[in-house]
Amino acid sequence: MSWPEIILRLALVLGAFLLLPLIVGQLEHKAMAHMQSRLGPMYAGGFHGWAQLIADGVKFAQKEAVTPKAADRLVFALAPGVALVPYLVVLIVIPIGPGDAVGQALDVGIFFVLAVTGVGVLGTLMAGWASANKFSLLGGLRTAAQLMAYELPMVLAAASVAMAAGTLSLTGIVEEWRPWWLIWQLAAGFVFFIGGLAELQRPPFDMPVADSEIIFGPYTEYTGLRFALFLLAEYAGIVVLSALTVVLFLGGWKGPFDDQLGWLWTLTKTMAVSFVVIWLRVSYPRLREDQLQKFSWAGLIPVALLQLALTGVVKVL
Repeated sequence: MSWPEIILRLALVLGAFLLLPLIVGQLEHKAMAHMQSRLGPMYAGGFHGWAQLIADGVKFAQKEAVTPKAADRLVFALAPGVALVPYLVVLIVIPIGPGDAVGQALDVGIFFVLAVTGVGVLGTLMAGWASANKFSLLGGLRTAAQLMAYELPMVLAAASVAMAAGTLSLTGIVEEWRPWWLIWQLAAGFVFFIGGLAELQRPPFDMPVADSEIIFGPYTEYTGLRFALFLLAEYAGIVVLSALTVVLFLGGWKGPFDDQLGWLWTLTKTMAVSFVVIWLRVSYPRLREDQLQKFSWAGLIPVALLQLALTGVVKVL
């Protein structure tokens, strides 16, 4: 691969990273406004509130960046970047079309993705520890407990797909995918998606930021653009989770005329799954901490193990 091609691919990935989370953010504004009958997000910019996201960006830029006096200033400043950058790295290895339509194809793509997305949670832990705020620290500890509970079922679900496809490459998994996997790997897809929601701390798994109990958890002391980076990391995480769900369980770029329109199928499916993430936020109440832990250890992990065993039996027979 020549240097101009490498630079072009990195530029395309960076452009997608900057654009897609903003689209998902705008979608969330509008979808939640309609579902909850809120008129506020419909005014900024005139027609249907098209400039709501721009207004929010200007608002964050105008706010003062405050650092608590007792905070660990270096860790406090680095936390938003640590939370955001891993999702940019992950986008590099997600295939959007057949052939070489990927930033960088890896033979161990699943391992790489699971390892890097786990790093992103460290940003939340850093924010909670460095803020010199007991509520922030409690949110960080809840994040650590939630990560340990939901990382394992995600790995088991991804392992089931890798076993079924006979490869750890994301491109290879899409190439081996068949429509009947929608039934065969349905349980694994459910576990992976729910585990991803919990890692992103999205409702109903948002106990680490429970605003009715601990103000806003690890992000309580963050203001201005630093807080905006955490929001951008959340929306980037939604895009990454949706894209991975599409690649692993929904056939990726496969669809009618996928040789020419493969990228469009990937994008359409990703946006559809992102809408489901937003829909769940509006539809379900927050789980208590004990319910959240029990749901993973007593629910998702046994289901993931059964799915892994079933996949092994099918492959052997």
